[in-house]
Amino acid sequence: MALSFSRHNGEIDELIDLLMNKSAVHHPEIIREIIIGALKAGQENNYLADLKLMRTTMKEMRYTNKVFGPYRHHKKVTVFGSARTGVNEPIYQKCVAFTRRLAERNYMVITGGGPGIMQAGNEGAGAENSFAVNIRLPFEQDTNPVMNKDKKVITYKYFFNRKVAFLKEAHAVALFPGGFGTLDEAMEIMTLIQTGKNPPIPLVMIDDENGYWEDWLEFVRGSLLKRGLISGEDFALFSITRDVEEAVGIIDEFYRNYHSMRFVGNNLVIRMNKSLEPEQLQILASEFSEILAPGGGMRLTDALPEEYDEPDLKHLSRLCLQFNRRSYGLLKSFIRRINSF
Repeated sequence: MALSFSRHNGEIDELIDLLMNKSAVHHPEIIREIIIGALKAGQENNYLADLKLMRTTMKEMRYTNKVFGPYRHHKKVTVFGSARTGVNEPIYQKCVAFTRRLAERNYMVITGGGPGIMQAGNEGAGAENSFAVNIRLPFEQDTNPVMNKDKKVITYKYFFNRKVAFLKEAHAVALFPGGFGTLDEAMEIMTLIQTGKNPPIPLVMIDDENGYWEDWLEFVRGSLLKRGLISGEDFALFSITRDVEEAVGIIDEFYRNYHSMRFVGNNLVIRMNKSLEPEQLQILASEFSEILAPGGGMRLTDALPEEYDEPDLKHLSRLCLQFNRRSYGLLKSFIRRINSF
């Protein structure tokens, strides 16, 4: 029989309900759709490689949530950089100093779990404050000695699952000089923030003495911006610094008042640690009117009824606005302005 995500599957719905009751699952309606999806895939696709990909993806994402789940309320910084950086290189030691300072500020660190900058990130934060999300590769990617016996190591078959873990759990991203992989991650996170597929987070490029990221910035300005392939507001998506304390400060400052955000219908709800004054709201409305949808406004509010599925955030103050869903570079500037009050 053809299966449906609505409850029109007769005995199969009853069997799924019985299975979930015996398994004592959370959010059974969501789990039911996952089960139906798996059954439909089995009906519709007899190509074994496709089914293996879906199976492995589900298993990897389940384990990802299991590992990160106990640390849900800890802020985390994902660190990218070259696997080929030697332990005696100044940029390696700079990364150690950076992640050590993050740990002192109660952040946890996520790295790719390999050598080079990844090892430096785990070394500075310490295994107790680190995650390693590794990938099976024929070279360069054994788990580094800082993390190889830790329970917070995940080894992926698929790059796309690993990428989800890097960004889904991150409250900030730090990029050190690296190769294709590092540039891939840099462009991906900027694209995801620029298009609203990832919430705004600090993206800090920590430079070496040779100006690796300054050279990259010259290319972006001279080629992408000059050709009109990006806009000026996109430069608000990232920061470049050579100073460890400044890099940590950029991350800290982003969360000085801003906590998180969520869309509820056509409203963007920005959650804050403390409420704004009415005159501060007027300043925001005046300075950032261009981020609003036509005829839209902004107002202070308590948690909306639709947000009650996140009870641990209910106490936070809210700023609700009709965002144009386009100006995400300006949205990061908007958040920084909120933090300035």
